[in-house]
Amino acid sequence: MDWLNYHHLLYFYLVAREGTISAASEVLRLAPSTISVQIKTLEESLEVSLFERQGRNLVMTPEGQVAYSYAEEIFSLGQEMLDTFRARPVGRPQRITVGIADVLWKDIAYQLLQPATRLDYPVRLTCVEGSFEGLLADLAIHQVDVVIADAPLGPNVNVKGYNHQLGSCGIGLFGKAELVDKYREGFPQSLEGAPMLLPTERTALRRYLDQWFDAEGFHPHIVAEFDDSALMTAFGAAGDGIFPAPSVVEEDILARHNVALLAHVDQIQQRFYAISVERKIKNAAVQAICNAARQTIFR
Repeated sequence: MDWLNYHHLLYFYLVAREGTISAASEVLRLAPSTISVQIKTLEESLEVSLFERQGRNLVMTPEGQVAYSYAEEIFSLGQEMLDTFRARPVGRPQRITVGIADVLWKDIAYQLLQPATRLDYPVRLTCVEGSFEGLLADLAIHQVDVVIADAPLGPNVNVKGYNHQLGSCGIGLFGKAELVDKYREGFPQSLEGAPMLLPTERTALRRYLDQWFDAEGFHPHIVAEFDDSALMTAFGAAGDGIFPAPSVVEEDILARHNVALLAHVDQIQQRFYAISVERKIKNAAVQAICNAARQTIFR
């Protein structure tokens, strides 16, 4: 197996970045002749020319430009790895502050956050709940490390951040057994005029539901609207209407709230996101959240 000499690659990278061998020699504190020899060795191992002379200047060849792009990413990833491990505390908990959109189902938020507390070193988790817009503002000034939400950061939002999709799941409609029995036959057109409990219009799930109502051509009777999913579930468990919930919490809803499943709405997929200011997440606790979501919760 061929091995790349990363010292030689570093010498090449610094010469290309600094513009001259003499400038790179000052950074590396090596003689220019030593650097020239090492770059020549790298060229021989790659079987390409990385630089060419244009007058007194060194200019990268097309192959050199390709090598430089690889080197830039390699050393950037190496620095990210060092930053990650250096950030691990010794003898005290690592702090992580997570912003949770107030429209997010609390059971889902719990499932997402739980892996962050089960690492092989102590983590102190702080959960901050608020509006999506307010949490993004907190993210921009680094008051939260990551935002968990049911919608991605949009292009029109004046916050520099990156969306990390955690996964998606379907939607179920639930209600007391007598309501479910009444509206099951002829579903979904049977929901014309049916009492419904819905999320507010500022949620992604509500927008998906409204589109589905229009596509199917029926108009339910909206009894109440909620930002708080737990309160909506409580109304549904009391028999005030049929309510939607992500399928990932279906078993919990059926077991804890004495309700029945009316139907799954296959046309709707609800997505969940972690939003951070980092393109590649470095915080190990946030990585644990993302990995568990993709590999277990939304698998």
